[in-house]
Amino acid sequence: MTNTFPNPSDLTICFAHVAYQMETTFARRETGIRHFQVWSRQELAERLPEADVLVVSGFWQNSLLENAPKLRFIQSIGAGVDQFDQAALAKRGIRLANASGVNRNAVSEHAVACILALTRQIHTGRDNQRQHIWRGMISDLSQREDELGGKTLLIVGLGAIGSRLAKLAKAFDMRVIATKRNPDTAQGGADEVYTPDRLAELIPQADFVALTCPLTPETTNLIDEAAFAAMKPGAYLINMARGRCVDEPALLAALRDGTIAGAAIDHFWDEPLPADSPFWDLENLLITPHTAGETRMYEENVLDILLENLGRLEEARSDLRNQVV
Repeated sequence: MTNTFPNPSDLTICFAHVAYQMETTFARRETGIRHFQVWSRQELAERLPEADVLVVSGFWQNSLLENAPKLRFIQSIGAGVDQFDQAALAKRGIRLANASGVNRNAVSEHAVACILALTRQIHTGRDNQRQHIWRGMISDLSQREDELGGKTLLIVGLGAIGSRLAKLAKAFDMRVIATKRNPDTAQGGADEVYTPDRLAELIPQADFVALTCPLTPETTNLIDEAAFAAMKPGAYLINMARGRCVDEPALLAALRDGTIAGAAIDHFWDEPLPADSPFWDLENLLITPHTAGETRMYEENVLDILLENLGRLEEARSDLRNQVV
């Protein structure tokens, strides 16, 4: 495969997503670049041979490479790229960039919403509303709503999302500690930043453990039985990262036996979460269906990255915005 990137007049872009209005949003940019959208895996497999550029996330399967003779560039719609065989892409001369940063505001705000919901018991209030129950005042201090001021938030992964989460948490007078591979590059917000190998000694300090890290071999099952055992009994887990960052059997056990107070989970091992999953029935668990990154501006934000990268590819630049391959 040649590495020459086509001129804009010769490009065809395939947008592939089950819900996002990528084609409609792109058309409003009036770029003159040919484009189309597919809405299913089957449709993607059928039309991928037409595409020089693919904008995709959940529909991707590495077997599609055998049916992509023109493909030169993949712009991931999401920040995660664990679904892509990066070595195979590099071998074929196909560049890859992710959408890191497009949902920085949305995910950090979602994390704060979950922290507030758990602390103020908004989720149980909604459950009571549906059952027409007016809960009375609570004598047991451990069962009451709480305040965030003075609480410690541990952010695992102080990237763009984690840094903004730290800034938001400070507005609630929280103490913020965090992990980052290179603490010297931390962009403010956190009171203290440590390398990931210090995680075990940080977990016992936290009232909230928030995951905003990527899924890597190092972060797979990062929060396991030992981590839950080290957490305060009154602490909460907030997972805004990939489901595989958490050992799900250990999470289920910790929630059932009260090892931790509760959790908010946006991503599970299997999605959609199976109807018979025991997680559905846990009162101390707040579930959102992988919507932390959802925002009305998502399509526009992804297209900003896409068009910047198309310009760089046209100039034969080796550096892409959010480059992966």
